[in-house]
Amino acid sequence: MQRKLIKQMSKYDVTVIGSGPGGYVAAIRCAQLGMKTAIIEKYDTLGGTCLNVGCIPSKALLDSSEHYHNAETTFKEHGINLSNLKVDIKQMINRKADVVKQNVDGIAYLMKKNKIDVHTGVGSFKDKNTVVVTKSDGKKEELSTDKVIIATGSKPVELPFAKFDKKRVISSTEALELKEVPKHLILIGGGVIGLELGSVYKRIGAKVTVIEFMDSLIPTMDGTMGKEMKKSMKKLGMDLKLKHKVTKVENKGKEVEVTFETDKGKEETIKGDYCLVAVGRKPYTEGLNLEAAGLKADDKGRISVNDDLKTEVDNIYAIGDVVRGAMLAHKAEEEGVFVAETMAGQKPHIHYKLIPNVVYTWPEVAGVGYTEEELKDKGTEYKTGSFPYKALGRARASGDMEGLVKVIADKKTDEILGIHIIGARAADMIAAGVTAMEYRASAEDVSRMSHAHPTYMEAVKEACLAATDNRPIHM
Repeated sequence: MQRKLIKQMSKYDVTVIGSGPGGYVAAIRCAQLGMKTAIIEKYDTLGGTCLNVGCIPSKALLDSSEHYHNAETTFKEHGINLSNLKVDIKQMINRKADVVKQNVDGIAYLMKKNKIDVHTGVGSFKDKNTVVVTKSDGKKEELSTDKVIIATGSKPVELPFAKFDKKRVISSTEALELKEVPKHLILIGGGVIGLELGSVYKRIGAKVTVIEFMDSLIPTMDGTMGKEMKKSMKKLGMDLKLKHKVTKVENKGKEVEVTFETDKGKEETIKGDYCLVAVGRKPYTEGLNLEAAGLKADDKGRISVNDDLKTEVDNIYAIGDVVRGAMLAHKAEEEGVFVAETMAGQKPHIHYKLIPNVVYTWPEVAGVGYTEEELKDKGTEYKTGSFPYKALGRARASGDMEGLVKVIADKKTDEILGIHIIGARAADMIAAGVTAMEYRASAEDVSRMSHAHPTYMEAVKEACLAATDNRPIHM
């Protein structure tokens, strides 16, 4: 039986497909600029991966597990004595769900406030100016639109020999919903997502084994950060197997078997109760019917765009994880604003090299600008300065003495080329690095600014002094 087509043919200036950080921010900025705006979301809640099964829920669990870990390991030192300490995983997950709900409700409020029409269902192209919304009951609605912004995001990469069964072989989505603390969590991938979720469960009592193909953790960040991260994760008690290649993953019912080649070429098998596969994400364009609009995805699933984030079809733009560049929520947000303002005839800019990258383990890791490895490859002459947290009064008072700040500056001009931080509050501190680099500050400029004492930010000042003329005060 043919489904009935409901033709409302609502007319919009711009239609956004996808309501993640890129999509909803783009929609808000379009509405602010006076465009009649629609947003399409296939799920019942707005916010995309980031708010529902990504950045926000993982930070909620990271915080809960950090509180528990501190109670278990450092409270006594602070003069706080507890007895009968235990983990209530059900309450942790409930709290996380509540945090998510408050955030997605906030997005729904913003849509109403900005008079953006929300259409729930799968968006697909009929042609370049018509988007069909297919609802869960099969009913369809057509939207006529001058412009379209594709913001459909990404999904976890599946390995051919480790398909997600959502029971024992899981992605980050299932890892955020576990009903029990794993006895042994085997983690494939030593990147951001894996280490964040791995550290959650390690802190609350799980054994965690990380199997990583590369020879370092967080391989996309500065090498010094990877080395320091390795020390921190080992200190936490993670078993790290670097330069190891997974060859087979089998669900055996109550456990999962993972077979891998060691860095010595030997085959080994380990058993756990969950295997979390976190080897990256890939663009998501399924169901969009790109061809009908005259578009296609490349061999990596991405939609090609020019410098204005316009696709090869002149009224269609694409942003976020579905286009080239780092898969970061705040990168998608910047692109959403950029596209809206471009459509309105403004001249916005994005400096991609100055989009920071953060890992929310504890200690946190954050970086902006060039890594030392990138500058070596480019042949740029540079100098570095670093300063350890253990020399900071503030870090000592808090007991957070792991970590360092590393500043890289141009050898001739002293302009800051990169700032990399591992340590407490790195995620917030990196904003100061972005600010300095947006204004093309030199290391000496930052070193001459007054930094409040005692703060973690003093480490940035001292690292800049070290980079300027190798003259830190407190080391």
